[in-house]
Amino acid sequence: MPSNAEIIKETVEQFKKIQRYMLVAKRENAEETYAELKDDYISLKAVLNVLGVNLSELDKIKE
Repeated sequence: MPSNAEIIKETVEQFKKIQRYMLVAKRENAEETYAELKDDYISLKAVLNVLGVNLSELDKIKE
């Protein structure tokens, strides 16, 4: 079973990746893609909050 540190590391990596894709989708006016990515963004943000990760520096989208 992965440790909390491993879970946090993997989730932060996923969160950063989703944010990059969201920013690209927004620039390209890909509204449907952005909406789909936003679902993952919200889920990952919730997990990170539960794990006690401070998102103030990581969260570029701020939604």
